Amino acid sequence: MSTLTTSEQAVVDGVAERSDELVELASDLIRFDTTARSPGDPARDERDLQEHIAGRLARLGATIDLFEPTAPEMAGKPLVPSGLDFVGRPQLIATLPGAGGGRSLVFNGHIDVVPANADEGWTSPPFSPEVRDGLLYGRGACDMKGGVAAMVVAVEVLSSAGLAGDLIVATNTDEESSGAGGMALVERGLKADAAIVAEPTALKIWTCCRGSSYATVTIPGRSGHAEKPHPHWREGGVVNAIDKARVVLDALDALSAHWAKDPMLVHPILSRPDVVATVMQAGSWAVTIPNSCSIVLGAYYLPVQASAEPPSSRVEQEVADWILEYCAEHDDWLAANPPEVSWDHAAVMPFEVPTESPIVATAHGALEAVGIVPVLSGLDSWFDAATLTTFGGIPAIGLGPTGLGRGTASVGHAVDEHVPIDSLVRTAQTLAVAAMRFCGTPV
Repeated sequence: MSTLTTSEQAVVDGVAERSDELVELASDLIRFDTTARSPGDPARDERDLQEHIAGRLARLGATIDLFEPTAPEMAGKPLVPSGLDFVGRPQLIATLPGAGGGRSLVFNGHIDVVPANADEGWTSPPFSPEVRDGLLYGRGACDMKGGVAAMVVAVEVLSSAGLAGDLIVATNTDEESSGAGGMALVERGLKADAAIVAEPTALKIWTCCRGSSYATVTIPGRSGHAEKPHPHWREGGVVNAIDKARVVLDALDALSAHWAKDPMLVHPILSRPDVVATVMQAGSWAVTIPNSCSIVLGAYYLPVQASAEPPSSRVEQEVADWILEYCAEHDDWLAANPPEVSWDHAAVMPFEVPTESPIVATAHGALEAVGIVPVLSGLDSWFDAATLTTFGGIPAIGLGPTGLGRGTASVGHAVDEHVPIDSLVRTAQTLAVAAMRFCGTPV
């Protein structure tokens, strides 16, 4: 059982004394509109938010690197959509130098949030933070402006305690939409011995996540009048592309079932791999048989299924081959006129940090020391730790507050997103203790 040292207890008490300031900072961050964007969208309040954080850290003596990557230098990089620029959306790397002799640690968080509209049923305006019954409400309260606020307050308390190694706060845009912000940090040269991403993990340690890749399957048909009978397609008759889409959907079900039976695709934390249809489009006129139907599918896969470069290529090939072979076997039209499978290049990769990694052990001990039973967990979707680990060479884990929203018990994308204030405080305390143990304190 890990216990707090005298200096660690002082830091834990220091965070508790600043709980009101922690809530105030999280509220300030919620007020900035940093809604996730698509390429071409104008900047919102990203610069104002980043300057707000940078100003607080600069007052501690941190070295500030607030930068806007140029579109040409990021073009073609992994996770960066075509046409994306960062004008008005800077990234932040703030380094609080240690006394020397210790390991370096990154606290990371994304500043963008998913869209929110008051008319969706919010009990208070989503960008006007409100505290009710010990909960802080607002878009981004848990995902993840609450975690970012906890990072900053932890660093502020630690600045007076002193660390041997460097402590780095890195905040980025574009996690919700693509992953480009985390990639920008890596391209800037962000380096450290480990990282903690303060996502809403419910104070569990996320050591892994699944990867995902998206494809559009275009199914051919042959158009004709819907109100009259037609001969067989081999005799020139029509082919309803919507009917043929059923075969593709059956193929996806069969592949998911195949993966579910594969003993090699069992993970101690993550769910089984899966392939899911998410969008379908066909037809343009009520009395015309559609000659094309498109289905967007998502393939969600485990670290063991990843390729060397790019990580998604092996899974993408398997999914495409499976669809084509299944269609050829089960439908004579599709055998002669196979669907086209086109992959979106904005895939995200899975990752996994070994449970014996020093940062995992440090987080485990820090949670125990502040009275929380450590639990190893992971994310079936994706977060920036995968970028830091895979492309930055920085072993990264997730560790942050409880994330809640109406109608859901574990995510912050819902209406009435909120975070328990006591969870924010416990997060900041855990982060502070973890930094003391990982970076070390001056002798």
